Amino acid sequence: MNKNDLVAAVANSTGLSKADAVKAVDGVFDSITDALKKGEEVRLVGFGTFNVAERAASEGRNPRTGEKITIPASKQPKFKPGKGLKDSVQ
Repeated sequence: MNKNDLVAAVANSTGLSKADAVKAVDGVFDSITDALKKGEEVRLVGFGTFNVAERAASEGRNPRTGEKITIPASKQPKFKPGKGLKDSVQ
């Protein structure tokens, strides 16, 4: 399912027009993104939790040359599914 499919599914299940469904889906994505940028956690009970994990700098190797390289520290978005989502998929 891609974003257009999701918008169509939201429009069908809610009775919204496609234009309103696009606004709703974009609003949800934007709100989650903004919260993660602020370092906040987004917890949707029964669905899951979005948060930001910090990865420390590490040392790796270039697979072609074997040369050591430094992998910089970074922040990664993470999603942990909730019990309701896990149970519905099984």
